[in-house]
Amino acid sequence: MTDSLSFASLPEQEKHDRFMKRIVAGEKIEADDWMPDEYRLTLIKLISMHGISEIMGALPEKEWVPKAPSLRRKLGIMAKVQDEMGHGQLLLRVTEDLMAPLGRTREDLMEDLFTGKLKFHNVFHMEAPTWADAGIIGWLVDGAAIITQTNMLGASYGPYARALQRICAEEVFHAQHGESIILALAEGTPQQKAMLQDSLNRWWDSLIMFFGPAGADTTGSSKQDITIKYKIRTKTNEQLRQDFFTKYIPRVLSIGLRLPDETMRFDKERGLWIYKQPDWNQFKAIIKNNGPKSHSRLRLRKLAYENNSWVLNALNMKSQNAI
Repeated sequence: MTDSLSFASLPEQEKHDRFMKRIVAGEKIEADDWMPDEYRLTLIKLISMHGISEIMGALPEKEWVPKAPSLRRKLGIMAKVQDEMGHGQLLLRVTEDLMAPLGRTREDLMEDLFTGKLKFHNVFHMEAPTWADAGIIGWLVDGAAIITQTNMLGASYGPYARALQRICAEEVFHAQHGESIILALAEGTPQQKAMLQDSLNRWWDSLIMFFGPAGADTTGSSKQDITIKYKIRTKTNEQLRQDFFTKYIPRVLSIGLRLPDETMRFDKERGLWIYKQPDWNQFKAIIKNNGPKSHSRLRLRKLAYENNSWVLNALNMKSQNAI
């Protein structure tokens, strides 16, 4: 208690210096530890976006549960949807602990989602009109997510790092599920192969955008700089994108698919993939809820939240009566 009281009496700059020493030393920060406002707010924004993206990301595949081509495929995609929703709930619970000192709750997060303040990942604003899209989401979208999330397995914030251990383990199975769909189509009829190529063409820009823009903003800094400074992650957006290319481009080509970008090549001297930049203005429009399926998926999420609000009300009432 004495140590806690003496720490509380320290000047803010000394608290910050001690905090940064812990970060540099590789210590884990826990929910009840002192942390700078910048660190807390960065975590809230990152983890809430990750959590809500897991939930919104289940919706494109949910559309294929009744339309899956076989019972085995139906069971597989149902299990995947269930896992994604569980990931979302786990991450939002981590976010709640961070928001509690600010007087904010899960309900505030949902309101932020519906008003557009809380963003979700660009890929989950897109359409999934064919069964090949279910495969692309599982194989390449989840593959991109694994690259991003494994980069944060050593995150300085302990509760997030521990949650990611479970999530990444399950995402590996999701990627295998998607790969199984892709390989079946790649080895199928000419119509199935054409459907697969068409799906890759439609998803290509979204996959490149998945990792976010490479550069800093007009102030010379970026959100990625902040997350790296606090050891929440170790790689920049562009480094993660390059890792994705290195892992998946050979695999895409090996099953007879064509890259939608004819200019793409590997520069051996620089050790980099050279590629055509997507329209980053389109990216900004999509994450502002102006994507092809943004409004319909938000409406579905809002209806589900409102129709099931009685469960939360009943639990709150039971908790109050117990007190």
